[in-house]
Amino acid sequence: MVMNSHSIRNVIGIIGNVISFGLFLSPVPTFYRIIKNKAVEDFSPIPYIAIVLNCIFWVFYGMPFVHPDSLLVVTINSVGLGLALIYLAIFYTYAAKQKNGRKKVLLGLSIEVIFAAIIIIITMTTLHTDKKRSLLVGVICDIFNVCMYVSPLTVMKQVITTKSVEYMPFYLSLTNFLNGSIWTAYALIKFDIYMLVSNGIGAVSGAAQLILYAIYYRTTPKHNDDAPQKPTQIQLSGASVA
Repeated sequence: MVMNSHSIRNVIGIIGNVISFGLFLSPVPTFYRIIKNKAVEDFSPIPYIAIVLNCIFWVFYGMPFVHPDSLLVVTINSVGLGLALIYLAIFYTYAAKQKNGRKKVLLGLSIEVIFAAIIIIITMTTLHTDKKRSLLVGVICDIFNVCMYVSPLTVMKQVITTKSVEYMPFYLSLTNFLNGSIWTAYALIKFDIYMLVSNGIGAVSGAAQLILYAIYYRTTPKHNDDAPQKPTQIQLSGASVA
């Protein structure tokens, strides 16, 4: 039986959901450490606050009245939103000793809710076609995703400077590449310029990280496996989750 483009797109979207779900779970070691130590140490809530806003807009983007036939975008970003809120709840619980830790969480979420509400109200009351709504919300999603892609550039610069991939985990880089690639394919089958831009950048970013890993792996200092290491704090980005 030959699958049509719609079926292929759905299969690719389901694979993308699985990979993205794995990425959304990647901060679990960080929060396991926080719960175990009952302290947030030097971790920042900002990446997880950013995930909340990103997921809110991707969920809104995937709604039938904004961008029809995007159910799989809604499902994975709804899961990401829920997990990000759980991470922030854990952070808030154990942030008593960090200066302004709890204030950052509450202030960040408050600003996001107000901003998202304004955009949703403007979209639904002033834009009366799917095309116009997709344009506004899609551009906002892409802007936030591109901003979040700036974060790995800092790590990549550190890799080149130190000739060490110690702080750029291989499996995270590989998953970012696969995630960006699969969602790029999803966006190409039924052309979606907004998802294509975000995930195309994510795929290129992931590929660049893998190339750097291949170049500098041999020059990376080897440490004792028994030595405690601080879990990587990860920046994720919605449907692009990179």
